[in-house]
Amino acid sequence: MGVPSEESDVELLRAARNGEVAAVGALLERHRAGMHAVALSVLGNGPDVEDAVQDASLIALRRMGEVRQPESVGAWLRMVVRNVCRSRLRAAAITTPVPDPGAVAAGAGPEGVIEQHAMRDWLWRAIDELSPTLRVTVMLRHFSPRTPSYHQIAALYGVPVGTVRSRLGQARAKLAEAMAATAASAHDDAVARCRASAREAVETLAAAEQGRFAELTAERWTPDVAYYRGRRRVGGRDFLIRGMAGDLEAGVRQRFVAAVTGRDATIWEMDLVNPPEKPGHCPPAVAWLMSLRDGRMHQLRLFHAPAG
Repeated sequence: MGVPSEESDVELLRAARNGEVAAVGALLERHRAGMHAVALSVLGNGPDVEDAVQDASLIALRRMGEVRQPESVGAWLRMVVRNVCRSRLRAAAITTPVPDPGAVAAGAGPEGVIEQHAMRDWLWRAIDELSPTLRVTVMLRHFSPRTPSYHQIAALYGVPVGTVRSRLGQARAKLAEAMAATAASAHDDAVARCRASAREAVETLAAAEQGRFAELTAERWTPDVAYYRGRRRVGGRDFLIRGMAGDLEAGVRQRFVAAVTGRDATIWEMDLVNPPEKPGHCPPAVAWLMSLRDGRMHQLRLFHAPAG
């Protein structure tokens, strides 16, 4: 059922929070011109303007529960676009550790907590309906704290930048369809899934420092696990074990920051801590981009955040 255009922002936001996809679309469409104007004023005329508006739309969808003044949702949407544009202009992203992916805004009452969790779980159910290729592209672009650029995502998977843009366009369209199809369904607990993955990441790093990395990976990785650079397979499990051992011997440690996980793809964000005598040995951060098979890591790519 469509949402009448004469409904107020407050009514549309209330409907959106209740899972009505038409209300979400109507709200974003109503304020699209203003969002576009903000992006244009910050970025200037260019291809990044439309991408920024699209990125902001998905961020807004995830965070609808955070709007404290429903009558000011238009100003809030423009603020989201402005923040996205400013992030694009920064040379290097600053990452804040996220120990608890289930944290909600301070002061949120019980209704707000339920609302935010429901929106998140609904979104992740829809993301899980995407193809693996589209799903991991969306996760990298919209959920990774370090937000790789289009060029960086293209390099990670050995495809042209235009392909990344095309995949994101397809993903956004399919995501809207999937959300419409799953609006009335029961949704998995996305926070519980991320927390479980976060525990696994911490356990993996601890096992490496305790000399149990090979043992743990034998249990949690597939026998034919592979490390890729672009489209090229570089090595398997032994190669990855040697790489971790080499970093530890050089005094490099990884510190867990955040986990983002879907049905068959997971991103672990890590800070890299170099030894004092070799402060430039490794980049400041790395993301493990994992494709899963039956819940076990099957393919791995690494994204190193550039030094600031």
